[in-house]
Amino acid sequence: MHFQEYVNFKTKSVSPNTVTKHLRHVSKSLDNAVKQNIIAFNPIKRIDMPKKIKFTGAKHYNEQQIEQLLECSKGDPLELIILLTIFYGLRRSEVLGLKWDAIDMENNTITIKHTVISTYKAVHKVDSTKNDSSNAVIPLPYIIKTELQKWKNEQKQHNLMQPNDYKNDGYVCTYVDGSLIRPDYVTQHFKRLLKRCGMPAIRFHDLRHSSACYLKYLGFDLKDIQTWLRHGNIQTTMNIYVNLDMTAKTEIANKLNNRFVQFAV
Repeated sequence: MHFQEYVNFKTKSVSPNTVTKHLRHVSKSLDNAVKQNIIAFNPIKRIDMPKKIKFTGAKHYNEQQIEQLLECSKGDPLELIILLTIFYGLRRSEVLGLKWDAIDMENNTITIKHTVISTYKAVHKVDSTKNDSSNAVIPLPYIIKTELQKWKNEQKQHNLMQPNDYKNDGYVCTYVDGSLIRPDYVTQHFKRLLKRCGMPAIRFHDLRHSSACYLKYLGFDLKDIQTWLRHGNIQTTMNIYVNLDMTAKTEIANKLNNRFVQFAV
């Protein structure tokens, strides 16, 4: 297995951090193979691993940009996906993994329990989430319930128009033929949508960061945000998801300025 060639090839298209994650998963399997005397050594431990890129803070939209995106995405194939992602701070794998059987319209709850993950040339559907704290029951308020009901009715109409070709696998986020929206389509189309709306370029995952910042803007504290985003550790919330943007920093500077002006010479 030419793992060094794999590293050299993949780092041309994806980040070194992503390649390292790939190798870490493969390395676990190879470690087991060594224990079972199937191979003599783990070859991944003998290659030059890519240098990790230090995380310097997630990008995010402020409250005005979030509201602009919600307005601009109306009628777009990603409209519902963007709404659910911003409202709940869902990961891409979680929003695409939503199924109708996880949505309780009577008790007004949604259960996050299934994910859709994209790997090289494959899409994996898994009955699990990133960690135990991510597996949760979340409330279903009126606005989200209304949008979901509206989309469910549209899916029924799509099914009636193409009864022989419609794919009914029970997923919420689908194309008009009922097939599951692919993770790579979300990533690529999101970029095109932002460009069309004239908005700053961010990653789709940055909508999760934006959701945290929007909650902070609405006055919720770190513990509330941690609970809503289902972080296992509040340090994750502190370090990544609630970086103060320039507007907030300017507000702090102005308040300090107003207090300190009396001491000016």
